[in-house]
Amino acid sequence: MKSGSRYEFLDEVTSDLCFAVHADTLEGLFAAAADALVSATVGDPEKVREIEERALTLEEPDLELLLLGFLNELVYLRDAHQLLLRPRELRIHREGSPRLEARLVGERFLPERYRIATEVKAATAHGLRVVEGAAGWEARVTLDV
Repeated sequence: MKSGSRYEFLDEVTSDLCFAVHADTLEGLFAAAADALVSATVGDPEKVREIEERALTLEEPDLELLLLGFLNELVYLRDAHQLLLRPRELRIHREGSPRLEARLVGERFLPERYRIATEVKAATAHGLRVVEGAAGWEARVTLDV
């Protein structure tokens, strides 16, 4: 799922945190966006151990709102349940309204193991876009920090 995907933080918004995501597949795009969210929160997403597991299903009218809902669900799980999660398996169904099915893995946020890098409050619709091009998929996301 991760091959051919990457993210980069941008200096476009002064009061928020913005990143661009690129991937060969739509599933890879969503997974890379989740990695960027974890990276913004605690640094290295690869440091998060796969101890806890959650299933997630979301449906939205379009891909932008699906990505927004997905990232905000990860923020909610972090805030409400102290879980740092990333997708282990992720599938996006595009027929009808886009629907995401994911198996999320990660671990509880432990202050002795992690230091908050940035207090991410939410993903926002500001500047949000998901597009498919000749080189694959691209998204831009702004995080309210």
